[in-house]
Amino acid sequence: MTIAISLILGFLVGILSGLVGIGGGVMIIPALVYGFHMTQKRAQGTSLAALLAPIGFLAFWEYYKAGNADLKMALWIALGFFFGGYFGGKWAQQISQASLRKGFAVFLLIVAVKMFFQK
Repeated sequence: MTIAISLILGFLVGILSGLVGIGGGVMIIPALVYGFHMTQKRAQGTSLAALLAPIGFLAFWEYYKAGNADLKMALWIALGFFFGGYFGGKWAQQISQASLRKGFAVFLLIVAVKMFFQK
């Protein structure tokens, strides 16, 4: 049953990511924390494991075929993400579960408010 639910969660997050370009973690992490009762750290680690390439390849391919992807910039972002992910993952292990969860929530709130009021 967990496999089926995990596949459905991944499928729905993939649809949303392909539609609006969000990082899947924005959807996966809360689902894992509240739906699967994972700790914040376990949810974040699971999300990172699920989202590693080639998860987004098919959505990317559709954008690329339509001329809506800057490959040079994407490669630079990926390189930065590669190294930034290492440090972010390392530092996250030093932060308490509660602080990490609250920081994640504040980040989502700031992004939501900015997007809501932006013209």
